[in-house]
Amino acid sequence: MGDANFEHLERLVAELGARGLLARVVQTQSGRRFVRVINPNATSLSESVTCRPAAVSGLPDWWYCWSWGERMHTADDPAGAATKVARVLAAVGE
Repeated sequence: MGDANFEHLERLVAELGARGLLARVVQTQSGRRFVRVINPNATSLSESVTCRPAAVSGLPDWWYCWSWGERMHTADDPAGAATKVARVLAAVGE
């Protein structure tokens, strides 16, 4: 599970960077990984995105999730997920 999680997070980091956001994979002491995203034009605008396997059969295998745990986007489309994060972290006038 750990390697797939890391690969999905790395692909998201690349897509977020292409949209001008600062992003990196962070690993906690417990081993949990997430992407820390910051808008460099408004550093108070930030988000932490996790990637989790689907807990329900019939759904895509992996999902990007918002910091509060809600599923955001399927992990097989990191570009779509990055677009959502960029929209949420956009400063006024961006």
